[in-house]
Amino acid sequence: MRSSHPRSAAVAALVATALATGLLAGSADAAEGAVSADPIRIHDIQGTTRISPLNGKQVTDVEGIVTGVRTYGSRGFWIQDPDADDNDATSEGVFVFTNAVPTVAVGDAVKVSGTVGEYIPGGLTSGNQSVTQISKPTVTVVSSGNALPEATAINEYTVPAEYAPAGDPAAGGSINGLTLEPSRYALDHYESLEGMNVKIGTSRVVGATDPYSELWVTVKGWENTAKRGGTIYGSYESQNTGRLQIQQLAPLAQQPFPVANVGDRLTGTTEGPLDFNQFGGYTLVARTLGTVKAGTLAPEKTKPQAEQELAVATYNVENLDPTDPQDKFDALAKAVVENLASPDVLALEEIQDDNGAKNDGTVSAEQTLAKFTAAISAAGGPAYQWRTINPEDKKDGGEPGGNIRQVFLFNPARVSFTERAPGDAVTATGVTKVNGKAALTHSPGRVDPANPAWADSRKPLAGEFVFRGKTVFVIANHFGSKGGDEGLTSHHQPPVRSSEAKRLQQAQAVNGFVKQILAEDKNANVLVLGDINDFEFSATTDALADGGALYPAIKSLPKAERYSYVYQGNAQVLDQILTSPAIKKFTYDSVHINAEFAAQNSDHDPQVLRFRP
Repeated sequence: MRSSHPRSAAVAALVATALATGLLAGSADAAEGAVSADPIRIHDIQGTTRISPLNGKQVTDVEGIVTGVRTYGSRGFWIQDPDADDNDATSEGVFVFTNAVPTVAVGDAVKVSGTVGEYIPGGLTSGNQSVTQISKPTVTVVSSGNALPEATAINEYTVPAEYAPAGDPAAGGSINGLTLEPSRYALDHYESLEGMNVKIGTSRVVGATDPYSELWVTVKGWENTAKRGGTIYGSYESQNTGRLQIQQLAPLAQQPFPVANVGDRLTGTTEGPLDFNQFGGYTLVARTLGTVKAGTLAPEKTKPQAEQELAVATYNVENLDPTDPQDKFDALAKAVVENLASPDVLALEEIQDDNGAKNDGTVSAEQTLAKFTAAISAAGGPAYQWRTINPEDKKDGGEPGGNIRQVFLFNPARVSFTERAPGDAVTATGVTKVNGKAALTHSPGRVDPANPAWADSRKPLAGEFVFRGKTVFVIANHFGSKGGDEGLTSHHQPPVRSSEAKRLQQAQAVNGFVKQILAEDKNANVLVLGDINDFEFSATTDALADGGALYPAIKSLPKAERYSYVYQGNAQVLDQILTSPAIKKFTYDSVHINAEFAAQNSDHDPQVLRFRP
C-alpha cells in the first residue's frame, strides 16, 4: 500500500531545512514561554497556528492516551490529552513518529519524550501544510485499557462554510503564521483537530475507492450536489468544505478496504485520528470504519445520433498500448459501442506507441490502433479507420517511452476523411482556400508544433471530415497536465497553480488557428475537443473561446451535470468539446462511465456532441 505520507529517515534534516527557509519558523518567544516549570501538554505543542511554537525543541514526558496505531507506511501512533484546554484553536492530539512498528496499543496511557517537528508530506516545495509530530521518541506506558477521549464530531454543523483565510502577503501568501479561526474557516477547523480522535456519521461517498484504499465522503450532503451524487467543483471558490478523505488503520491483509462508488453511503460511525497527507490533505484514518451501503449508480449510455446528425466524441483512454490486457481493450471497445453509441468521429487521447512504456525509440502506434479497432468491431461497432501523426520520440510528454498522441477514429460508412498532404511531427498545418471554402494545407496535420507552448506536450491534431457533403474541421487536443499545482489544502491560499501558464499559451495557439479558419469562412464548422486538463471556468477555457471563436459546449449542461473527472471528491471538468459559431444547435453529453466508479477503464469520462452541419 502507498504510504499515507512517505517519510525520509532524516526527519531532523527536513525540519532543519524547513526552519532555514523560514516557512515553518515558530515563534521563539512563544517557544521560550511554553518552556516553564509546568509539564508540556499536547496543546502547548500544537499552539494556535499551523506551526508548533516548540518546533525543533525537545519535550519530556508529554502525556496522552493512544487513539490509533499505524503499523505500515508512516509508522507511529497518535496520542490525545483527555484534559483539554478551553481554546478551540489548539489541538489536543499529536502524531508520534516511531519509524519502526510501534509497541503501544490503543488505550495505553503513555508519556512521550522526543523532538517536536513539522513534517511536510510531499516535501518543502509541494506547498502542502505540515504535520506537527514528535519524532525520535522515548515512550513509557503508564497503564493500558483506558477509555479513549470522546471523538469530536465533524459534520455539516461544525465545518464552516468559508474554506480558508487569505494568505499573508508578507509571508508569500502562506497561512502558516495566522492564528487559527476554527469557527470561521474549514481549513482552520480541520487543522484545529489535527491528530485528534474524530468521527463522522453516515455520509455520502463523493470519490470512489481508489487503488490505494482510499475514498472520499462529504459531511455536507447538500453542498454543490451533482445530479448523480457527487460534489461539483464549479469555481475556484467552490472548494467544497465538507469533503474528507477516508483511510483505515487496519492493514489490508487483516481487513480489506470497502469498495464504494460515488453516491454510495458510508453508514454508521467512522472514527479515528485526523491526519494530513500529500494525497488529499485532511484524512480520517479510521480505527472504526462504517459500512458501505451501495447506491444504484450505473454507467450512462448516450442517445444514438439520428441519421442526419454527426456525432463527434472525445475519450482519454489512459495510456492504451498492446501490452495492456485484452480485457482493457474489450472494455474500452464495449464503451465506444454501447455507451457512446458508436460516434461517427472519435478523438482519442493517450494512445501509446506499439510497445507502450518500453523506451526504445518506437513511435508507431499501428499495433495499438489495430488491436483497438478490432476490439470495437468484435463488440459490434463499425469498422473504424484511423488517422494520426506519430510524434518525435520523447518529445510529447506523458509516460516515458510511451509517446502518447491523439488519434482520429472515424466510421467510413458515415463520414469521409479529406487527405491533404498529410503532415509530420514537425510540420505545421495551415489554412487556405479551396473552391472558395476554408481548407487545411495538411490533413491530418499538427497545429503550430514548433510553438514553445507545446514543448514536452502533445501537439494538436487537425483534420478535415466530410459528412453529408459538409466539411467539418476537428482539432484534437491533450493540453499540459496539472502536475506541479498545489492542492486545495496548500498552506498558500489561494494555492499556486503553476501549470496554468502553459495551458494558457496552448489555448491561445489553438484559438489563433481557429480564427484563421473562420477568417477564410466565418460559417465553417469547427470542433475543438479533447483532454483540455482544465475547468470550464478557467482562464484556459476563456482563452480557447476568445473573441467568440469557440463556445465550451459543456456549459450548455446544467451545473449539476458538468464534470468528466473526479479528483479528491470534487467532480470537475477536464475533457471538453468547443464549437464554432456556425454550430448553433447541438446536443451535448458528458457520458459518465468511469470517473464515479471504483472499477474504471479510464479515469476520464468521454464527451459526445451531436449536431446537423
